[in-house]
This record gives sequence, C-alpha cells and structure tokens, in this order.
Amino acid sequence: MIATVNATSATIVLVGAVFLAAAVEMVEALTIVLAVGHTRGWRSAFEGVGVALVALAALVAVLGPALVEVPLSTLRLIVGIVLLIFGLQWLRKAVLRSSGYKAKHDEDAIYRETVASLALTGERPGRDGVAFVVAFKGVFLEGLEIVIAVLTLGTSAHRLGLAAAVAGVAVVLVGIVGVIVAKQLSNVPENAMKMAVGIMLVSYGTFWTGEGLKVRWPGDDVMLLGLVVIYALAAAVIVRILVSTSSTAKAVNS
Repeated sequence: MIATVNATSATIVLVGAVFLAAAVEMVEALTIVLAVGHTRGWRSAFEGVGVALVALAALVAVLGPALVEVPLSTLRLIVGIVLLIFGLQWLRKAVLRSSGYKAKHDEDAIYRETVASLALTGERPGRDGVAFVVAFKGVFLEGLEIVIAVLTLGTSAHRLGLAAAVAGVAVVLVGIVGVIVAKQLSNVPENAMKMAVGIMLVSYGTFWTGEGLKVRWPGDDVMLLGLVVIYALAAAVIVRILVSTSSTAKAVNS
C-alpha cells in the first residue's frame, strides 16, 4: 500500500513537471514559427521546424541510452544538481515577474517583434534562408529544454518512456490549439505555468540530490509532494514580500 502511494506521488510530480515544461516551451516555439510563416512564407518555416525536430530526435537517441548506463546513485546526484540549477532559474524569473520586478513574458509582443524584424526584407519566393534559420533556432532551442526535462526527469525516475509520452502529448495539444486559433497562444497563463514548473523541478532536484547523497527521506517518494508544498509556500511568501517592498518604496518616493 505504501509503495503504491509512493509510486503514485512520484508519478504525479513527474507527469506535471514534464507536461507543463513541454507546454510552455511549445507555446514559445509556436509563436516564433507562426511569425515566420505569416511573414516570410510557410515552406521554409516548416523546413526549419522539420530539421530542428530531426536534430532533437538524434540528440535523444544519443544521450538517452548513455544516461541509462550511468549508476543510479550517480545519475540521481547529477540530475538532481542539474534540476536544481534549471528549476531555480525558472522559479527566480517567475517570482520576479509575479512581483512586478520583471516584465511578464508577452507572447503578443514577441510575435510583433519577430514579425517586424522579419518583415524588413520582405517575403522571399521559394526557399528563404532567414525564415529557415529563425524557425530552426526557435524550435531547436525551445525543444532542447523539453529534451533536457524529459531525459533528466525520465531517466532519474526510470520512467523515460512515460516522460517522453507526456511531453509528446503536451507538444501535440499545444500544436493543435495553435493551428485551430491560428495565432500565438497569448492567453495561456505562461508565468503561472513557469512558476509551477520551477517549483516541481526544484522539488525533484532537491529529492534526487538527497537520494544521490544517500539521504533517507521521510515517507520516501511521498516527500516529493511535501517538497512541492514547501517550495510553493516559500515562493508565495517571497512574492508577497517583494510586492510589499515595492509598494513601500513607491509610497516613499511619492
């Protein structure tokens, strides 16, 4: 019974972290591809997307088996540290945006800026090198973050297949919605999603780092949910403090 609860807790955090991370990165990639397609033509944009996907697939094929061969304790320590660094970056930006110290990620603004920069030279007939490169770079860089999340979380939990499937579902769902609405998904609560992903990655990073260092967590995998709650509360408190500090500073200056 306890083992089942532990496995369920770990699976919930794994699925949530991978799905949200993949969805956020897919929204950003979709914004770039749509801007390129509408401005410079769809042929080169789709070619850039296709080559980027092939490159990412090759990366997974090379790195996936190599990670599986690493001893579990070593793998969890390495993955834990990577996830802590990766997750703290997401969490820091999300906290700063929530508290008003950093501008929120605006997909509409990104779309307009990309269109404006690409429109300077106009649409080209046939193959367009600029459109290809911009689409390739957007999909590859955003996709690389999805690959990192899938490989690190999936291999450390010995659920690589599940992590890859969840990421695939997130990518397909966002892609379908993007095609249906034919515009960037500006209404997606991206900062809230990034906050959730940051909390989950930091929680997983803390847990796996402890596992790699032979720490015996109370409740075993159930502690993952406890770490999520602890970091979520900590983030909420920090946001509240920053908002209060900002309000006080504005009141003093006025």
